[in-house]
Amino acid sequence: MTSTKEILAGIDIGGTKTAVLISAQPPEAITRVEFPTRPAKGPQHAIGLIKKSLHEMLAAQGLTAASIIRLGVSCGGPLDRVKGLIQSPPNLPTWDDVPLKAILEEEFQVECLIENDANAGAVAEHRFGAGQGCQNIVFLTMGTGLGAGIIADGRLYRGTIDLAGEIGHVRLTRSGPIGHNKAGSAEGWASGGGMAQLAAQSVAEAQRKDKKTLLAEHVRTGKPISAREVGAAARKGDAVAIEILRSTGERLGEVLAILVDVLNPERIVLGGLAMRLGDLLLDPARRVMRREALAQSARVCAVVPAALGESIGDVAALAVAMGI
Repeated sequence: MTSTKEILAGIDIGGTKTAVLISAQPPEAITRVEFPTRPAKGPQHAIGLIKKSLHEMLAAQGLTAASIIRLGVSCGGPLDRVKGLIQSPPNLPTWDDVPLKAILEEEFQVECLIENDANAGAVAEHRFGAGQGCQNIVFLTMGTGLGAGIIADGRLYRGTIDLAGEIGHVRLTRSGPIGHNKAGSAEGWASGGGMAQLAAQSVAEAQRKDKKTLLAEHVRTGKPISAREVGAAARKGDAVAIEILRSTGERLGEVLAILVDVLNPERIVLGGLAMRLGDLLLDPARRVMRREALAQSARVCAVVPAALGESIGDVAALAVAMGI
């Protein structure tokens, strides 16, 4: 049994799922629980399950809330890190100014820290993953949206009002897929949401030209095409899917070139889709980055998938509990 005040608790809140875990020695977890977030039910649904899960995990280990050193929450923004408010992230639209820090501190009588998931992921990869040993890295979250966490000179860089790293908002083209409420943005072109928009257009065009594709069924049924399905079709040799990934990868490469030129990192670590799709996406991205970025800066920057894999959300939450 672990002694009193030696447990860190991590909470990773996403639009699809929420994970709660406890650890005596990060990044390893003692135990972990995962459940659907179901934002349509409002914040109290998930918050109630967070409380219940953590109490039950502690009890199963013969522990109480008094054993917790600190709670750490990793969640998509926007959020107010200092006040601990979740401010209607795109994947949690019903979470409008939810005072999560105060709620959890009242429940467990211990300090709770909250951090943007891109920042938390950057710290996790820097301490435990692909960024170990580096002083300057950028971590890209590539899911429904696109965001970045920046480690500069060995420390997390947040910016003046905690909004550093919003690379998804940068406009790449005057028009194009919409992301971050802006047509032609980096998020519109180089995210899961953007890939879904491109896939819908590409498959519809393929059908007009009588070009076969494994994704055609989605047009007939009206079902949206997910980035995961594009990747699965590409691995089976589907020409339309391969072209979607090439196009998305090239736009991602433009984003990487901007980051390389502005921040001069030694490593860019990509999570989410880029981690799952691998070289199908990263090969064209690396190629464009090398073409577009300053040659000297591009030569010293490696572009790699997140080493923490699918556990990155868990480790990110524990990194927040450790104190960023």
